Amino acid sequence: MSTLVLLVVLLLFLVGALVVAALGYAVYRRPVLTAPLTVALAGAAVLVAMVTAVTSAAGQ
Repeated sequence: MSTLVLLVVLLLFLVGALVVAALGYAVYRRPVLTAPLTVALAGAAVLVAMVTAVTSAAGQ
């Protein structure tokens, strides 16, 4: 993979981790929404799917 692709994947990971943390914090502050762990794990699953899509597209 090129350096640009690796940089994009790193930035995607960092932004995704920030989103997962924000989701976890939001539902921690408002427990009525849902369990914090469930939302954080769902966000992490979306992050993994996005990174997989980017790396598979870069490999072609």
